Amino acid sequence: MGNIIRALMALIPADRCQNYVVRNLQEMPPDRTVDVSGSRLRRLPGHVCAFTELVKLYLSDNHLSSLPPELEQLQNLQILALDFNNFKALPQVVCTLKQLCILYLGNNKLCDLPNELSLLQNLRTLWIEANCLTQLPDVVCELSLLKTLHAGSNALRLLPGQLQCLRELRTIWLSGNLLTDFPTVLLHMPFLEVIDVDRNRIRYFPSLAHLSSLKVVIYDHNPCRNAPKVGKGVRRVGRWAEDTPEPDPRKARRYALAMEENQEQQAPVPPPVLPPSSS
Repeated sequence: MGNIIRALMALIPADRCQNYVVRNLQEMPPDRTVDVSGSRLRRLPGHVCAFTELVKLYLSDNHLSSLPPELEQLQNLQILALDFNNFKALPQVVCTLKQLCILYLGNNKLCDLPNELSLLQNLRTLWIEANCLTQLPDVVCELSLLKTLHAGSNALRLLPGQLQCLRELRTIWLSGNLLTDFPTVLLHMPFLEVIDVDRNRIRYFPSLAHLSSLKVVIYDHNPCRNAPKVGKGVRRVGRWAEDTPEPDPRKARRYALAMEENQEQQAPVPPPVLPPSSS
């Protein structure tokens, strides 16, 4: 049904779509979730920022390039989806939402991330895939609770050494970048469970057998001369992987994403932030 509605909305002028969405968001939803994905919005309806108990806000697949400063009022927000929009820079107001656990920024036009992103110390999952990043922003290495990093389909050639400071990081997705060598920093991160370097330019893989927590490594579509050595029970997806004569990276990703979603469901939910009393 959702796809049918979106298809019909595609036939409606953008200004009328904006008005339709505004009329249908007059009250705080009982599930504390607002999803206006695919609504052809060019600006966020201002009164949404008055829903101070909102937990999830999905703004994916619109025409947004900025956000109102009033968004700072949403101090209970845990999930914010801004993917598939027109952001060339991350609005600073996002960095004020300190309860955020999951932030979707994929498929925009971001070339960097602001230093203020380090204020989001509850962030567990960050999606920055399919942007214009030529290097991984240093500020990512300051997100101490980060468990999952999606940074595929950019133009990354290397990773910063300080990435190893992210002791909680479990999955890292780097497919579709410009890596010519396997990132050395990953060899010093024994807590990683999933490494995806599919569709890069890596010619040689060092041994990964010492990465004691590793469960999946995806290295297909690289011009490599060897397969990475791994520990017992680790799933390899790529050329010369013994257990998959015709490797399918999509199946491995589904497996890894399922593990990731299970981890997110088990993550503790912070208590709501109550407005100060007016006594």
